[in-house]
Amino acid sequence: MPMEPEKPSARSIWLWEEDEDETKGEDGFRPWLDPYPISTKHPLGAVLVCPGGGYRTRAPHECAPIAERFNRAGFHAFVVHYRVTPRNHPAPIRDASRAIRMIRHNAQRWNVAPERVAVCGFSAGGHLAASLGVHYDREFLKGSRPLDQASNRPDALILCYAVLSTGEYGPLGCFKNLLGPEPSQEELRLMSLELQATERTPPAFLWHTVEDATVPVENSVIFAKALRRHGVPFELHLYPKGRHGLGLAAQDEHVASWMTLCCQWLRAMGWPAAS
Repeated sequence: MPMEPEKPSARSIWLWEEDEDETKGEDGFRPWLDPYPISTKHPLGAVLVCPGGGYRTRAPHECAPIAERFNRAGFHAFVVHYRVTPRNHPAPIRDASRAIRMIRHNAQRWNVAPERVAVCGFSAGGHLAASLGVHYDREFLKGSRPLDQASNRPDALILCYAVLSTGEYGPLGCFKNLLGPEPSQEELRLMSLELQATERTPPAFLWHTVEDATVPVENSVIFAKALRRHGVPFELHLYPKGRHGLGLAAQDEHVASWMTLCCQWLRAMGWPAAS
């Protein structure tokens, strides 16, 4: 039995107003954003965290612990608690898109550098993060409210043992949760992100374990090859050992190096961080 995700707290902000259609659904779930800003006098880079869970739930160990670790590295962090099945596409990506816009809309309030906002996703959350990286300009992500005028394009993607392809190596159950029990070939192609990458896709940091039996490592390799084809910068780390869903991988010092490497990568690209 999977653990329930965190409940909204005093820090939480609803993503959608009560009069917006996004708040309505038979499951009763209302998506929210948890901010983890750092007290600072100068704008800092930020990371939006998308926990995994197969588009069926949201894994707690990929929520607050990840945000707090980015805080310790000197970055603002935010966790988006997005909609999952029975709320299908485009509900999750609309939530992630709204979260980025909310961060940029409130950049002065939180002292965020608005041109340095990354999205970090785990497993299906990695698919969500990368989906925003390739589909940010789709019509279904546009809106007419003032907040919708802020850019929803991530400045960087951090993809952790991510689901990225609907092809030979794609976990079909995940995509049935996202698209419904009988997704069309057109829908599957739209969500096979190696086919959707372009030269406008943001730079990416990817890591995966070769032993991953749930989401094959080929997902990260295939997506990295697509980025290479389009001239998009990326950094890819493949660890020989480790199961799926490790999060911070605190029990494995070698795999846990991904966070240090990721933060070095962000700083090298100009992400301002607290000392």
